[in-house]
Amino acid sequence: MKKYELIKQLLEDKPKMKDLVNRKDWQDLRKSLVGTWSNNPEESCRKLRSWLGTPSTASEEKLRIMMNYLTGTGFRTGRIKHKCIASLRKEVSVALKNKKI
Repeated sequence: MKKYELIKQLLEDKPKMKDLVNRKDWQDLRKSLVGTWSNNPEESCRKLRSWLGTPSTASEEKLRIMMNYLTGTGFRTGRIKHKCIASLRKEVSVALKNKKI
């Protein structure tokens, strides 16, 4: 099997992001965070951590959802920023990489 075929197969086996983010628990959390980042970023980070649990033991699906959220436009452009966000994003990134090994 060629490398590109293997990668294609691996990607096809994973749920698509649009299906992952439709989880009711995630949608409820995401909606609760709208407009809260500028006033209380630490509380927003606590809510995200509470939903995720410990990154090293979280499911790959939750890690993918979280990384998708933390690399969205507001975070990527720097409009939403705080040290707790950078820390959480790093932990999620490391956990995702460890899951894929």
